[in-house]
Amino acid sequence: MSLELEKVSILKLGANIFDPVNLVIKPGEITTVMGPSGCGKSTLLSAVSGSLDRVFTLKGSIRLYGQDILTLPMEERNIGLLFQDDLLFPHMDIGSNLAFAIKEKISRAQRNKMIDEALKTAGLEGFEKRDPSSLSGGQKARVSLLRSLLAEPAALLLDEPFSKLDQTLKAKIRPFVFSQIRRMNIPALLVTHDPMDCPEGGMILNLNKEEG
Repeated sequence: MSLELEKVSILKLGANIFDPVNLVIKPGEITTVMGPSGCGKSTLLSAVSGSLDRVFTLKGSIRLYGQDILTLPMEERNIGLLFQDDLLFPHMDIGSNLAFAIKEKISRAQRNKMIDEALKTAGLEGFEKRDPSSLSGGQKARVSLLRSLLAEPAALLLDEPFSKLDQTLKAKIRPFVFSQIRRMNIPALLVTHDPMDCPEGGMILNLNKEEG
C-alpha cells in the first residue's frame, strides 16, 4: 500500500533530465526531493500527478497501492496537490472553498461536519464565512492543505509549499502539514530547496542532472 516509482526517467529531446528514480513511499511517510534549480524536481511531481507536459517523455513505472497509474488521466489518479501558492477561490468563502473538495455523494450535513472538524483541527474554528483575502499567509496555507486532504487523496504531492512563508510561519506550518499527512496515513512526496523543510526521519532524494 505505497507510492512506488521504479526506474522513472524523464527525457527532453531524447536526453534524460535526471538519473533514474527508484522510490517506495509507504502510507504516512514523507519523502523529500531536493536538488539544484532546473534539475527536474517539479517535473517529477508532474509525472506522478499526470500533468507532465508533452515536450517530455516518461519512462519507468509509477504505481499507487499496487495499481499502475501511468495509463490513468490526472483526474482519476486520486492524488492531491499542494503548491507554494494557496490557489483558493477568491469569490468563495472558506467554507465553500473546502466544500469544493468534498465528494458530491457526501450529504450536506456530513459535508458541513467534515468542514467544521477540519477547521477545528487547523485552529480555524468559525472561519467558514471568512473571505480568503482576510486570512494571513499561514491561515491560507492551512486552508489549502485542508482542501487537499478533504478530497481524501490516496497520496499527496507538495511542490515548494512553504517557500512563500517567512521563517516564523514555516516553523508553525511545517509540523501541522506533516502531522496531517501522518494522520491521514497516506504517502507524500515533497519538493523543496530548503533542507529545513525536510521532515525528521524522512527519506531525502537528491535529484541529480544526468551528465552528457
